[in-house]
Amino acid sequence: MDESKNQSTAPQASAKKGGLTSFVRETQAEIAKVTWPTRRETMITTVMIIVMALVTGVFFLAIDSVLGFAIGHFLGMNS
Repeated sequence: MDESKNQSTAPQASAKKGGLTSFVRETQAEIAKVTWPTRRETMITTVMIIVMALVTGVFFLAIDSVLGFAIGHFLGMNS
């Protein structure tokens, strides 16, 4: 008889391993492994995001203005 058929295919519930204190210790160990960005990297990234948001805003303002003018002119709504 094949032994693999006799084994349960359902996952076994893992026992509680240490509770809250173990969780806190493991979390601290994982946080220690993180490579945090330097202050300079954070500032550069922040400035890049602000610049890109401004560029995107100006782009959409221009597109909206051009389309608004074109549609208004096409429909004869300009005074």
